[in-house]
Amino acid sequence: MDGKTAIWFLPDNIALTGDKTPLMLQTVQFCPILSWTCAELTAMGVGRLFIVCDKSVHEQLRPCVPWDAVLVDGARHAEELLEHLSGKTGDVIVLNGVVLPVGVFSGGAVYSATIPAVRRVLKEHGAFAAFPEGAEILRGFLPVGDEEELRAAQPMCRQKILQKLLDGGVEIMDTNNCYVDPRVKVGAGTVLLPGTILRGETVIGEGCTIGPNTMLTDCTVGDCTEVNASQATESRIGSHTNVGPFAYLRPNSTVGDHVKVGDFVEIKNSVVGNGTKISHLTYVGDSDVGERVNFGCGTVTTNYDGFRKYRCTIGDDVFIGCNTNLVAPVTLGDGCYTAAGSTITKDVPKDALGVARERQVNLDGWAAKNREIKGQKK
Repeated sequence: MDGKTAIWFLPDNIALTGDKTPLMLQTVQFCPILSWTCAELTAMGVGRLFIVCDKSVHEQLRPCVPWDAVLVDGARHAEELLEHLSGKTGDVIVLNGVVLPVGVFSGGAVYSATIPAVRRVLKEHGAFAAFPEGAEILRGFLPVGDEEELRAAQPMCRQKILQKLLDGGVEIMDTNNCYVDPRVKVGAGTVLLPGTILRGETVIGEGCTIGPNTMLTDCTVGDCTEVNASQATESRIGSHTNVGPFAYLRPNSTVGDHVKVGDFVEIKNSVVGNGTKISHLTYVGDSDVGERVNFGCGTVTTNYDGFRKYRCTIGDDVFIGCNTNLVAPVTLGDGCYTAAGSTITKDVPKDALGVARERQVNLDGWAAKNREIKGQKK
């Protein structure tokens, strides 16, 4: 076998909680217990994982375990495990019940035994019903039997997760005010400010500043980037980029290097090239934006006509004037300008100026007459 082997026996009754969610799928810092423990087993060198549980929950568990993990029917686990372990040697890690990988004494819930010893138990009892001969209890896992025990363990789990980041060179200003999913990876030298929430498979580079009051979910962030008081989901943010405050990156957005995404900017399903500035009060949706583009305040890509969504294409070095509406599908060529207040419905060629607004008309004396009329009515 490649790497170590682990067998995880989950409860026969699946320890159902009040909402009928299996206990092993309850979350610790946004992460299902099953996913967290499987990840820690992989980090320990486990290359082959067998999970023994009632067949009725196999479909529920599958998204939370490694793709190559083997789900074994609890009703006939002895037969299946004997077949899988036939002719194999070495040690196997055995986990009994729902456990949290928090680095404490397991009380015998997790131990290591030789594969021959495990096979003997299975052959003699027709089930895994005894402690294998010569087994060695392992530290590092905390057993939990119900929701109450899980709630009691949550603060310790949060501190253990944050301590792992601190040991890796991450600076956390207030460990009582940061919440980090155990699946998250953060580079050395990054600072997590109060109110930071990092969820899912988020990966953050080195030398970043995240927060205050920022939530990232399933995002990738490059080196030396700042995300301040903002939210991003399923998006990529480059290096040396500034996001926020009060910015919102919706799924499938890619923001390049040396980009400015300022206050009250929303980006959705778009690509933003390197060096682009979107400073404030702008919506970029379903758009492909080139490099070094300047978005004026109040720009909107109007990508939806009530039936279908369309994309905008914006070339390099484009200057978009304030309060411009880009009615997709539309293309702005490299180096072009749009006049402030324009509603652009046709393509603007390279290096051209797009003007789409009524010509200004001044009515001399109108304001004075208006005041006189309104004043007479008082």
